[in-house]
Amino acid sequence: MLDHYVHDRVRDGQRVLVLITYLHFFRGDPHRGCAGFDYRTGDAVAHVTAVKAQVEQVFGRGHGTVYPLVCGFETDEDALILHGADGVTLDVASLAAGADEAGLRPRLQPLFPDMPQQMLADLARLVAGNVAHVAEVRGTDRQLDIEHREWMICVGRGFDFLHAPNLALIIGPYSPDLADPIRKAGSIIAGNMAGGRIPGDGFLLLASAPYREIGADRARAELKVRFMARFAADVIRRWCRIFLHFHGWAPSFMAGICK
Repeated sequence: MLDHYVHDRVRDGQRVLVLITYLHFFRGDPHRGCAGFDYRTGDAVAHVTAVKAQVEQVFGRGHGTVYPLVCGFETDEDALILHGADGVTLDVASLAAGADEAGLRPRLQPLFPDMPQQMLADLARLVAGNVAHVAEVRGTDRQLDIEHREWMICVGRGFDFLHAPNLALIIGPYSPDLADPIRKAGSIIAGNMAGGRIPGDGFLLLASAPYREIGADRARAELKVRFMARFAADVIRRWCRIFLHFHGWAPSFMAGICK
């Protein structure tokens, strides 16, 4: 998918800046962060760093066309954390309010010394926007929805409209081992039920596979989405049976998730 996207951009005479983000975390309390990595931000960083290495292996480490950049997202203040060369990071929350693009370029250049100038200008524009957003967040009396309250699991592509805090756990079909993230998602949902954060009578499982043309392309998408729905449901049911076997009891939330 990324190769097709890059090909289209290069054909139009453009370069591609790829932001590879590790899962959100909270500076105020690590346990308000991402349950998918058991709140271990270091593990999440290591995971996306490996993804960056894969992108460089495919598109080149010279970064002439594709520049992969690892960044985090700190959700206390909605601030980006940029990971640059030699392990140096830039926390946007530490920058002075009102920082503009011209002033940010000298701060970004040492982190990404081989980044093309036009791409660096685009990144500076993005960071300036994030600086302004952080200042806006600090100026509001925002009540953070800090608890996990997800009540649906989404498997596949096409769920951009569900990218909202604590609503859905979205699993893209990009790994040959989909069972592991599905089990983790089921565990998070079960924890939400057990904690009384969502009703214990079940949850919503969605599967989606996009297509561009009617005919064979649509038929392939239908086969794929049915497979993903059945596969995810079977993984969750097997996980429930194992859970019940080892724990020997079935509270209401387990009965709901095992439907």
